[in-house]
Amino acid sequence: MKPWDPNVKPYKLAKRQSKLHIQLSPPAVLFLGFILLIFVGAGLLMLPIASTVETPFIKALFTATSAVTVTGLVVMDTGSHFTTFGQIVIAGLIQAGGLGFMTFAVVAAISLGARLGLSQQILMKEALDQTSMEKVVQTAKFVLCYSFVIELVGFVLLTLVWLDEYGLRESAYQAFFYTLSAFNNAGFALRSDSLSAYSASVSVNMIITALFIIGGIGFAVLIDIKTNKRWCKLSVNTRIVLLATLTINLVAFLLIWLLEANNPATLGTLPVGEQALTAWFQAVTPRTAGFNTLPIEHLTDASTTLTILLMFIGGGSLSTASGLKLGTFIVLIMTTYTFLRRRTQVTLLNRTIPQVQVLKALSLAIISIGMIFISIFILTAIENAPFLDIVFEVVSALSTVGLSRGLTGQLSDTGEIVIIFMMIVGRVGPLSFAYFIATPKPRKVQYADAEIQVG
Repeated sequence: MKPWDPNVKPYKLAKRQSKLHIQLSPPAVLFLGFILLIFVGAGLLMLPIASTVETPFIKALFTATSAVTVTGLVVMDTGSHFTTFGQIVIAGLIQAGGLGFMTFAVVAAISLGARLGLSQQILMKEALDQTSMEKVVQTAKFVLCYSFVIELVGFVLLTLVWLDEYGLRESAYQAFFYTLSAFNNAGFALRSDSLSAYSASVSVNMIITALFIIGGIGFAVLIDIKTNKRWCKLSVNTRIVLLATLTINLVAFLLIWLLEANNPATLGTLPVGEQALTAWFQAVTPRTAGFNTLPIEHLTDASTTLTILLMFIGGGSLSTASGLKLGTFIVLIMTTYTFLRRRTQVTLLNRTIPQVQVLKALSLAIISIGMIFISIFILTAIENAPFLDIVFEVVSALSTVGLSRGLTGQLSDTGEIVIIFMMIVGRVGPLSFAYFIATPKPRKVQYADAEIQVG
């Protein structure tokens, strides 16, 4: 018999292989994906070849966030501070953030023949706001194909417009940057005065406005128009978005023209034709475009208030625009109208809006207003700036518009962090962000009704 050795174990126990599974909700994955893209962009912008002088981390982070969230707020002049490499990085971040990195992921996965698991399918359906994988694939392919076609057309037209002024090479580069910026509703410009130098140019105004209006309508609307073509066959959502866009743009155009016609700092000194052109541009750009052809800080208080409202409403769902979203705004209006008329169902164009959509719209509005209030409160406490400028800046950040009354470059580091946070939330969506921090847990217990005095 072999003697027992205390240093020898007769039995070898196998170690359990523990696998760490982190289960994240689709909103959480989207949120973290945007964060990762922002930090990668910030790292690239900090490279020596990206700028003419050294770029601090907070400034690079702010610029990358503004580009990925297609906001357009800048703390450094894009044209003078960044080199051609840095500007191309910004353009790439705009394209990835505007069209959505999940769109590229869907197309890449399908092209490679990858089989998507259930969690990946849920994530993609959440990202593209669709109910089936078939629609996800169709939507993703449509977004990429039509985006590149529209951007190509805009690029060619702007190149031709600027050919005599800049020459072929420079006009092509300018057209490339402004096309991406306009279609993705980013508002980044290579001039410190944005597009003010082209306030009298009909061609530049029409091309730029057409790009960001098409980009802000929403790809779901464009898909529906392509598929059905006739007005009577279009979905309720498409008809509402088109009608509301036309109505809001025309009303805003007339109001801004009326309010600024006698203002010598904006439209007062311009001829009638140029007044109309500039008023049109200023009326449609707050729908998250971010460009301007007149000094925003010189607008009257009434025009500034109107601009804040337009920024808050934003563009269409599944678009390059952000904000409360046009559909949400319409649902809120119709819900209020339904209550005032003492009706039990919210209807629109002879169709009933489901209660879950009504609750979603109300939740989105409350969360957005709450975040705006908190950000305004923080900025008023830490920044020495006029209250109206702070309100304007916060709403512009949450709606990812990019218009500013000159406050952006004067913000402290803490103030910049607040605006960075608001831009991210605005791009991901306040409701998705709420899902990220508090996963919904539906109750199976049904309670008795309670009477609470409202109003």
